[in-house]
Amino acid sequence: MRKSVGVGILVLGVAFVIAGLESSDSLASRFSRLFHGSPTDRTLGYLILGVVGIVIGASMVWPRRRPRAD
Repeated sequence: MRKSVGVGILVLGVAFVIAGLESSDSLASRFSRLFHGSPTDRTLGYLILGVVGIVIGASMVWPRRRPRAD
């Protein structure tokens, strides 16, 4: 169950990063970079949510090391 939720969060994270990259090429983001020097808040939000989702999803999917009993 934990791995399936992790895979779902990982997929959503990747989708948010892709949406953020697509949004960064939009006309509104280009004007924002031209006048303010930074992309729009929506673009930054998508990218931040995507990275957080990827990190959380990967940590849930990645196998944990268990201490060895010697």
